[in-house]
Amino acid sequence: MTLDEIKAAVQAGKTVHWASRAYTVKQWSGGRFAIVCTNGSSFMLTHTDGVTMNGKPSDFFIGK
Repeated sequence: MTLDEIKAAVQAGKTVHWASRAYTVKQWSGGRFAIVCTNGSSFMLTHTDGVTMNGKPSDFFIGK
């Protein structure tokens, strides 16, 4: 999935995962996006440039 596809899916209420179902993309206050693990840890969806993703686009998928 592209960065724009991920953001649009999350904003549309879909569940987007990264690498496994243990990681979910969430939108935080201020419009920032993060990847959140079920254990509570998290990291930003992109580097500080707002474009370079933390993870390969092919590793993101929409859950059922």
